[in-house]
Amino acid sequence: MSKVLIVDDEKDIVDLISYNLEKEGFSIVKAYDGEAAVEMTKTQKPDLLILDLMLPRKNGIDVCKAIRANPSTSDLPIIMLTAKADESDKILGLEIGADDYITKPFSVKELTARVRTVLRRSQEREKSPAPETFDFEGLSINYTSCTVKVHNSPVILSPTELKLLFFLSQNPGRVFSRNQIIDHVWSDETFITDRAVDVHIRRLRSQIEKDMENPRYILTVRGFGYKFADKK
Repeated sequence: MSKVLIVDDEKDIVDLISYNLEKEGFSIVKAYDGEAAVEMTKTQKPDLLILDLMLPRKNGIDVCKAIRANPSTSDLPIIMLTAKADESDKILGLEIGADDYITKPFSVKELTARVRTVLRRSQEREKSPAPETFDFEGLSINYTSCTVKVHNSPVILSPTELKLLFFLSQNPGRVFSRNQIIDHVWSDETFITDRAVDVHIRRLRSQIEKDMENPRYILTVRGFGYKFADKK
């Protein structure tokens, strides 16, 4: 039975979603503010989070960032549910790590269907073995042999540059903050700064990008961090 954490400061909405998902066989836990939501992702270990954007104590964007920055919850599937219908809000939500985005008012049937879809995708990712190779627009990576080529020409990268490229390329299209990159690439090394991330990104680009000012692979998302280009 999959466990779903519902986070909204409107109790009626939480109860409505809870009632309908429980009928479909889901286990439900509830939170009514952002700080409680972050804490419950750690203590309750839900399989999926339905998250409102406008919350007391910590808004949904900050909740999403906190969840993605924590290695123990970084892979938690998140569906944002909000009255903010502007395209910019949707893009922002998806860029910081939401898996799906539904605007209020919403169809309970559609929400239930999306919960099932997002959970299925998450479970399929967990079952799928990690790929040994990666190819994108002339960039070829072999994760097993730790080799990188650009248009068939070998590229020599430092261990840190390799880890950075591996991490970003294994999550194409997903935006990571500098702190998230530090957590995943440097892990237990505690004295890495945001500036150091920028320096290593620049060094990596100098090795694999044809035009560092207009990169093809490692892209900057202003105000947030970096991502590997979306695979089409």
